[in-house]
Amino acid sequence: MSDPNLPRLTGRVALVTGAGGQVGAGIARQFARAGAAVVVHCHRSTDRARQLVEEISRAGGTALVLTADLTREQECHRLVTEAVAWRGRLDALVNNAGIQPVQELTGMTAGDWRALHESNTTSAFSCTQAAAGPMSAQGGGSITHIASIEGTQPAHGHAHYSASKAALIMFARSAALEYGPHGIRVNTVSPGLIHRPDLETDWPQGVQRWQRAAPLGRLGRASDIGNACVFLASDAASWITGTDLVVDGGVSAHPTW
Repeated sequence: MSDPNLPRLTGRVALVTGAGGQVGAGIARQFARAGAAVVVHCHRSTDRARQLVEEISRAGGTALVLTADLTREQECHRLVTEAVAWRGRLDALVNNAGIQPVQELTGMTAGDWRALHESNTTSAFSCTQAAAGPMSAQGGGSITHIASIEGTQPAHGHAHYSASKAALIMFARSAALEYGPHGIRVNTVSPGLIHRPDLETDWPQGVQRWQRAAPLGRLGRASDIGNACVFLASDAASWITGTDLVVDGGVSAHPTW
């Protein structure tokens, strides 16, 4: 499963939350291709997570499924504890788990707002806090939050989502400041539009607009996000912390007028 184009992470352990989903699975695959042992976290998508672990294992990689409800603080800490116990260390945490509902502000309740932030922001806070202890004890590590270009540019129906991603970007910078003396680097990756099956059928006009606006002329792939996460977890990024790596095919550079 090795990919010679990726930085080598042989002997390291990575935990990817929300790896039962498309983007999370893509991130986990790239870590495995870089030589890391990968903890594949899921909440309800256990069948997809197990299939991913089998795929990685068949290709010669090493992976393990762990389940947890990351809206519960104690579950976040248990997940990290079990991930560390598996191989005796944890070198990289990717906080990818989250939700992306579309809901107009009119009619949105405080409960809707809180539920999204529990999934997208508080879970990353709890997992980061849990991982900081063992990473500090072993001399350092890498933590990456999956944010979004919507963290700096809003979209209709995504007020709660955009706010959660903006919060992740600033949380990463704050955590980088506090955990840096312990050798822990904290960054965000902000994806643009990522291809999924039937996306062109479900949202043809949006896909066409994106392709026209993006200088590279295509949608992203889950592996593009995985590559960015592997880079940030590698020695090649040893002096990078507190930054937001935008992976969007250049669409953010498109003029807005």
